[in-house]
Amino acid sequence: MVNYIRAAMRRAKYEILQDDGTFYGEIPGFDGVYANSDTLEACREELEEVLEEWILLRVSKNLPLPAIDGIVLAVKEVA
Repeated sequence: MVNYIRAAMRRAKYEILQDDGTFYGEIPGFDGVYANSDTLEACREELEEVLEEWILLRVSKNLPLPAIDGIVLAVKEVA
């Protein structure tokens, strides 16, 4: 899972919001995964936390995860 998170984070896009000068980050292809913070580093850390929670939520609901850089996370049922 670590390689999957790293690959997703490499796709992250960041911008400085003109309204308040804070940093906004999102990962294209990962709907609902975004963060906003005062510094770029804090935004990156928050974005990674949101991504981890998003993955766990999707796994718990048995929803598919997008393949990224050839990495596929799949949940398999255990008997």
